[in-house]
Amino acid sequence: MAKGKGSIFFCQECGYESVKWLGQCPTCKAWNSFVEEPVLGKKTGNHKMTRGIEIEPVCLSKISMEKEERLDTKIKELNRVLGGGIVSGSLVLVGGDPGIGKSTLLLQVCRNLAEEKKVLYISGEESLKQIKLRADRVGKFSDNLLLLCETNLNSIQSAIEKVSPDVVIIDSIQTMYNEEVASAPGSVSQVRETTGILMQIAKGMGIAIFIVGHVTKEGVVAGPRVLEHMVDTVLYFEGDRHASYRILRGVKNRFGSTNEIGVFEMRENGLEEVENPSEYMLNGKPKGASGSVVTCAMEGTRPLLLEIQALVCRTNFGIPRRTTAGTDYNRVNLLMAVLEKRMGFQLGDCDAYVNITGGMKMNEPSMDLGIVLALISSYKDKAIPDNAIIFGEVGLSGEVRGVNMAEQRILEAQKMGFEICVLPKVTKEGIRQKTQMQLIGVENLREAVKWVLGGK
Repeated sequence: MAKGKGSIFFCQECGYESVKWLGQCPTCKAWNSFVEEPVLGKKTGNHKMTRGIEIEPVCLSKISMEKEERLDTKIKELNRVLGGGIVSGSLVLVGGDPGIGKSTLLLQVCRNLAEEKKVLYISGEESLKQIKLRADRVGKFSDNLLLLCETNLNSIQSAIEKVSPDVVIIDSIQTMYNEEVASAPGSVSQVRETTGILMQIAKGMGIAIFIVGHVTKEGVVAGPRVLEHMVDTVLYFEGDRHASYRILRGVKNRFGSTNEIGVFEMRENGLEEVENPSEYMLNGKPKGASGSVVTCAMEGTRPLLLEIQALVCRTNFGIPRRTTAGTDYNRVNLLMAVLEKRMGFQLGDCDAYVNITGGMKMNEPSMDLGIVLALISSYKDKAIPDNAIIFGEVGLSGEVRGVNMAEQRILEAQKMGFEICVLPKVTKEGIRQKTQMQLIGVENLREAVKWVLGGK
């Protein structure tokens, strides 16, 4: 049933507008995602074509390319994810679960930047004393850091224009509200209009603005999906709040590469960088244990050595159990089907458990060969050599397909002391750089089993 002129319906996933409620969004196909929001009566009547300042188009060849000046956060892991530092005039969205460390990380960034730049930290969730308590735990701060507890966007805009800082932190976007929008803070209209005004401030005044966003139970930033399209960079802070390690992942970046990650460890005095994640991921790896394989995955330009653990045992029930942690459940089932069909392993009456140690979540196809050999190792109770690293994609016919950036993976493994590398044969033929490691190229699973486990 259509509502009156004073309200409209928004899709919470993509921001699609409709004059009536719809069960499914025609744009993103999400079900039951429409919510009712009041329409701005004054603003909707003023959308008329007005003659403004005439601007002439510019030829592409006449545009001068100068490398943008970046602000050094003095946190290497954060600089990596941002693409080299903070770009002036950029709008960065930082999302993550409650208590994961978003505010702590940004407060540490403020401490480093305040040594040379003017920083304004605006909080809508904590009082000044609460921020002071957290700041005392992080370290000493310069007087260039200014704090403001406010949720009114008009007051915030006036404060930014008065102070004219180099960097602004908004914690969080769901608590801010615009008086011209007749809806509650955190609603679709408020989040969209507030972000639009902050974007105009960032671009118009050349101020880098960080926005903290809450996440839903599905792990995505709460509010309309258009929020992620409006900002320049989207960062996700991942990890278990009860564990010590955190992962900062870049999923969108207009000023650098995407899918870069930064690894941090939560300690009493705040977050500390983990400059060698591979060493941490392999810490505590058992010696001579069956079902344990080391593989190398790529996160952006960074190679990460990971330990894959598999446990295969006879089931006590009619239906075997499959459990995965850190990797795709359906992918593991697919690889087990390949083992049964192409290799003749009878896994239909076995329980199978696959785990990526260290709390990492990886779905890269290059991990296929490591998962398969870990399953075989556990099934036969025969250990894979501890000095071997394995990577490659496995097809449905049992073939081992090539992967990209193989040289970076081999160099990382060599740096960590590995001596043998089992990889796709086609990838081995394309390697031009000399290495001290023994490279074993395999074309299919049978060759991989022969080289690593000594045959079936």
